[in-house]
Amino acid sequence: MTELKRFYETFQPTHYNIYLDINRETKQISGTTTISGDAKTQAISIHQKDLAVESVQADDQAVSFTLDRENDAIRIELPQAGETTLTITYTAPLTDSMMGIYPSYYEVDGVKKQIIGTQFETNFARQAFPCVDEPEAKATFDLAIKFDEHPGETILSNMPEKEVKDGVHYFDTTVRMSTYLIAFAFGELQSKMTTTKSGVKVGVFATKAHKANELDFALDIAKRSIEFYEDFYQTPYPLPHSWQLALPDFSAGAMENWGLVTYREAYLVLDPDNTALNMKQLVATVIAHELAHQWFGDLVTMKWWDDLWLNESFANMMEYVAIDALEPDWHIWETFQTSEAPAALRRDATDGVQSVHVQVNNPAEIDALFDGAIVYAKGARMLVMVRALLGDDALRAGLKKYFDAHHYGNATGADLWAALGAASDLNVGEIMNSWLEQPGYPVVTASVVNERLTLSQQQFFIGDGKDVGRQWQIPLNSNYEDAPKIMDQKQLVLGNYKELRRVNGEPFRLNVGNNSHFIVKYDQTLLADLLAEAPKLDAISQLQILQDLRLLAEGHQVSYADLVPLLSKFADSHAYIVNVGLYRIANELKKFVTPDSTEEQQLRTLFDKLSDKQVARLGWTSQAGESNDDQLTRPLVLSAALYAKNEKAMTAAHELFTANHDKLETLPAAVRVFVLRNEVKNFGSAELFDQLLNDYRQTADASYKSDICAALTSTTDKTLIGRLIDKFEDADTIKPQDLRAWFRGVLANDDGQQAAWDWIRNDWQWLEDTVGGDMEFTTYITVIAGIFKTADRLAEFKAFFEPKLATPGLTREIKMDTKVIETRVALIKNEKQAVNEAVSEAIK
Repeated sequence: MTELKRFYETFQPTHYNIYLDINRETKQISGTTTISGDAKTQAISIHQKDLAVESVQADDQAVSFTLDRENDAIRIELPQAGETTLTITYTAPLTDSMMGIYPSYYEVDGVKKQIIGTQFETNFARQAFPCVDEPEAKATFDLAIKFDEHPGETILSNMPEKEVKDGVHYFDTTVRMSTYLIAFAFGELQSKMTTTKSGVKVGVFATKAHKANELDFALDIAKRSIEFYEDFYQTPYPLPHSWQLALPDFSAGAMENWGLVTYREAYLVLDPDNTALNMKQLVATVIAHELAHQWFGDLVTMKWWDDLWLNESFANMMEYVAIDALEPDWHIWETFQTSEAPAALRRDATDGVQSVHVQVNNPAEIDALFDGAIVYAKGARMLVMVRALLGDDALRAGLKKYFDAHHYGNATGADLWAALGAASDLNVGEIMNSWLEQPGYPVVTASVVNERLTLSQQQFFIGDGKDVGRQWQIPLNSNYEDAPKIMDQKQLVLGNYKELRRVNGEPFRLNVGNNSHFIVKYDQTLLADLLAEAPKLDAISQLQILQDLRLLAEGHQVSYADLVPLLSKFADSHAYIVNVGLYRIANELKKFVTPDSTEEQQLRTLFDKLSDKQVARLGWTSQAGESNDDQLTRPLVLSAALYAKNEKAMTAAHELFTANHDKLETLPAAVRVFVLRNEVKNFGSAELFDQLLNDYRQTADASYKSDICAALTSTTDKTLIGRLIDKFEDADTIKPQDLRAWFRGVLANDDGQQAAWDWIRNDWQWLEDTVGGDMEFTTYITVIAGIFKTADRLAEFKAFFEPKLATPGLTREIKMDTKVIETRVALIKNEKQAVNEAVSEAIK
């Protein structure tokens, strides 16, 4: 199934009239779609998927058609080319795949209910109505929906409702837009409303399973985000309203449908009185991300899916720009440094990774483009580099040019670079294409050679990689003025090191701020100088030292054993991001020990040593007026103390559990997961298991659900693990959207790994049937590769997945993840003894 010829080449729609009659009882849709457009040839193609097409008319005359199901097509022969109005009648099923038009299930007071929602990205609008389902095929839309309506139900769409006639809901004509951004939903909903300074109506909608105040936080962030973007982009929000809707079943995290943004409940509604700061930050950035898309992605859309990064990379950067402006006390860019940067740096170092800009034709491969670490995280880092080079004034001026030139249309990466270049007098395209079109990134080696400070760049690999001589234009961001702004050659000699060191008065550093997408390998002279001054450095610079050394250790360029003695130097830091860097290395050391071994006990002792003072300082409950850093650090050190089996920590967690036994949901959200997990692992019983599983089914609090999942999947009881596995395919207990977290939890549990691995191999077909059309499907493979670490597991992984290499959309993931496990197995074999000796030495 290769979609080499785009349907837009033969037929270019200008307007759709869509009528849908949706029956929830029978799970059937009856539809009539009228499409006006320009037929470039007599033989045209319209997209459909799983539609039972009853008739096709062209200008009110029946025409012959054939269904090409392999290519999702209706092939139509017209009497002549030119302006044509097609009318297609059809029926289709409501699905339970969370794609197309589908029901979401939930309960209120024990009564099962459903609301209908949509998910059309990437190419699922064709499951709802016949269309040219390609980003470039923009048109205006008139939507009319009838459904088996009950009193008290609400219906929403991209545009305001204009009238209801004979039970049919008619909506205002949309602006010119792509099919994948059409959305609607209906059911029993509650809402909160406000209006922006410019008059845009903003609303948050959710089921009545939630308390009314759980909508307040999202409403505030959405309103202020739109106001921020209107100012930053210098371009008005182009629609009358912006609805945010939480769907109980939702395959993605959120979706930027124009005017009706849909979210997984976990990323929109939250308890304002008991939600951890990091969860508030996550919800805020997700909302800001989707609202950034209302301009970047919706108003101007990529021409084809190969430029997906234009949408996602930009929105990923802008979510941080916006939230930093709205909540400056959060220092949200630090979260960028601890989440986006490491994800991009690890994934992008595996040979075979996709570039940010990737050619794609086969629809089955489009979903595989949504590689969060590349298209989102690396792409965002790339744009952060651009922002640092240009400055905000030139960036905003360039974006205004871009929106003015392409609004209600489509664009390519070259169009963005041209607009930014015109605003900044920089050849942005020339600099950025080395990052956009090439996979991977460089390690810049800084060394003193013959007394001269010398820099060289080479592609960095974790594991085996074929060096094909790639070169990047690297924004060096050095603290020495002698280093150029851009390194565009393989090697640079900056001058006599001793003289440079004397003049500058501080250790030589590159990538100050950690905004450029490369890592630095300092030679022993430069590294020793840097480490000696490390306590004086800002938190991001300290994080960067730990980050780069960890990656170099993963890439066999330094030894993990050499990192162990450094950990204690950073263990008392009050900076959250330094603690993230520290515990990321410490947690990597776990792969070098086997369960219940002397080495594991020594590692637990090291964790105890690293966390002891911090746990004593912070305790289990937050104090009035404590810093954000302390709130965010507490979970890191408590987790370390519990891994260490620290008696005080385990007892404190148990006492918190006992005091709140009948109201576990009210435990402080920031520490609740540790209390529950400690109880399940160390004081667990079948009764506790049943209590938590029952709470999981009944609560509408996504954060509490996540905590229960983490706790139950950590059980050491094989019988209870078997009961959990039995629930994997029970959608009334574990929704398919949440299954990956449960699977990962059991797989990462030494006592549950075999059972989880057996389940996915035995029931792969069920998994594919259930979530196979979902852009997260391949991440089940990624999850496995993130955990397996033995030669035996590697052999089993290859035996199971290599026969699936030819499956469209899975090929790259299987190849890369095989390499990830191979690399880990080799690293453990080479370094295990030295690492464990270093740990033994560090605890003396």
